[in-house]
Amino acid sequence: MGKVKVHRTPPSLDMTPMVDLAFLLVTFFMLTTTFAPEEPVVVDIPKSESEIILPDKDRMIISVANDGRVFFDMDNKLHRKEMLLQIGEKYGVNFTNDQANSFAILSGFGIPVRSLPQYLDYHPDERKGIQQPGIPVDSLNNELADWIVYARMNNPRLRVAIKGDRGTNYDVIKKVVETLIDRKVLRFNLITGLEQESKL
Repeated sequence: MGKVKVHRTPPSLDMTPMVDLAFLLVTFFMLTTTFAPEEPVVVDIPKSESEIILPDKDRMIISVANDGRVFFDMDNKLHRKEMLLQIGEKYGVNFTNDQANSFAILSGFGIPVRSLPQYLDYHPDERKGIQQPGIPVDSLNNELADWIVYARMNNPRLRVAIKGDRGTNYDVIKKVVETLIDRKVLRFNLITGLEQESKL
């Protein structure tokens, strides 16, 4: 008697669920990723062995460029907007709602208060080409002190950090530190890069 051949179909794998999963993962990462904002100045930070990590929120960063210009940054859009309006009231500078909203999402700045309205009126792409003169820290005109005070009034939990370029003149860093101490900010961090251990 002859053998009956069973017709076998090759196994098939349905890839639709895998493709769906891949697109879901891509969509998830696109929606949840926060990109680092573009900083107004590039700071070449010195190296150290400290491993203290700054928090992701409630922080104020004062950056000092290698030519001595001082920049200010603080997180939280609502606090930034309130701070700007209070600073404007002190200096007699009026900010429109559009300017305040633009300031709230600004990554950092180094502009004197009276020049801020004109700077905020520029399109974000136009701002990239503008050389910011830095926030005044002179003894007669210390606007940085006011930014520090109003920032802490809006968010008392702020952690303060100084990000100074390795080529910065020490006198500028000293002025920033003295400004913090004069405003009763006695705890602050210096941002440095992690020094790599040398291999023998």
